[in-house]
Amino acid sequence: MTQALLHVENLEAGYQASQVLFGLAFSLGQGQVLTLLGRNGMGKSTTVKCLSGLLKPRAGRIQLAGQELAGQPAYLIGRAGIGLVPEGRQVFPSLTVRENLVATAHTRNFQPGAGREPWHLERVYDLFPRLHERARQMAGQLSGGEQQMLAVGRALMTNPRLLILDEATEGLAPLIRAEIWKCLARLKQEGMAMIIVDKNIKPLLPLADRHIIIEKGRVAWQGNSDELTAQPEVIQRYLSV
Repeated sequence: MTQALLHVENLEAGYQASQVLFGLAFSLGQGQVLTLLGRNGMGKSTTVKCLSGLLKPRAGRIQLAGQELAGQPAYLIGRAGIGLVPEGRQVFPSLTVRENLVATAHTRNFQPGAGREPWHLERVYDLFPRLHERARQMAGQLSGGEQQMLAVGRALMTNPRLLILDEATEGLAPLIRAEIWKCLARLKQEGMAMIIVDKNIKPLLPLADRHIIIEKGRVAWQGNSDELTAQPEVIQRYLSV
């Protein structure tokens, strides 16, 4: 049985008088990949904000490896082992690629084990050779795809136990998207637990262990890729525009 890494229970959240999440609950095992799917405005980004400490939940529990994180500030959640690749990338434009990477580097969350190695500059450069080529270039001068690679690399430099990617390939050219998916597949092979929010369902199918569809702040459906592809009516009902 896969050991639980993340446990979310009865999560409620919103903004001022508006409530967005209504008792959301799910879990994620060590080394698993989970997707959060749903149309815009259904609560995916709000869930990500709660998990990463950017929004304080109104109720519920968020546990990472048994440690309660609900309501903790973002920097403590980062220290606990959650790494975020935010929507819109949000790199530091006036810092070089290398400076962006080393600014977040630490190994406090690294879990030693057979064949495991902490994330450092050389490993990130091996994953994304373009970042090595542009190491001295200002991040604000990179293309959107290169900035996304940098955002992933910056999160990996924190050596997270759980990597969250909000709109992982939004606005990227098809070739760059394919490169990002290839890198995420490699991370999964290395045992990285991930939560991915993305509108492109097809490349998520071979990557994800489980999918959760959020509808109006609640879990409307969950299952594996085989179950999702066997139920086209679910895709039509909850995901088609």
